[in-house]
Amino acid sequence: MNIAFVSSQERGGTDRLLATVAAHLEQQGFRLTGVVQTNFEREGTHHCDMDVRILPAGPVVRISQDLGAGSRGCRLDPGALETAVATVAPVINSTRPIDLMILNKFGKHEAEGRGFRHLIGDALMRGIPILTGVNNLNRAAFDTFTDGCATALPEDFQALMDWCHAHTALRKTEAC
Repeated sequence: MNIAFVSSQERGGTDRLLATVAAHLEQQGFRLTGVVQTNFEREGTHHCDMDVRILPAGPVVRISQDLGAGSRGCRLDPGALETAVATVAPVINSTRPIDLMILNKFGKHEAEGRGFRHLIGDALMRGIPILTGVNNLNRAAFDTFTDGCATALPEDFQALMDWCHAHTALRKTEAC
């Protein structure tokens, strides 16, 4: 299975790392799809605003909702997440060549069978390598989804870049 994941214990660490990897790969001419997340701290609260950028060229979708400073529940806006999914879907299902899919997270929605889960399956069926983030809360569901065949990568920029280069080169070799 051509899927790898990274986890960070630092708040927003996985998001920053995947966004940096995506930016470097884009500069190198890789044809990407998926989403990367940027978090913006909000003054007066411990919550942040969450935006995802659709790869490669946007748009940016705000996927968080403001539930108030004292809220403790999930702030993900499911409708906004599905908007991001619907924006990526035509690219995955097109004949456009794609080198790599990057997803900021295999999260709660994916663990429950929603969100990007079906697009991950579509990409895997097309042989598109996938790089994603997984947190400890969703790791068991991710392992079940991937049948334990995903590659765990260290929280290291060069390790992620090396995996991406190796797996996109493998894809290009197999296409010949």
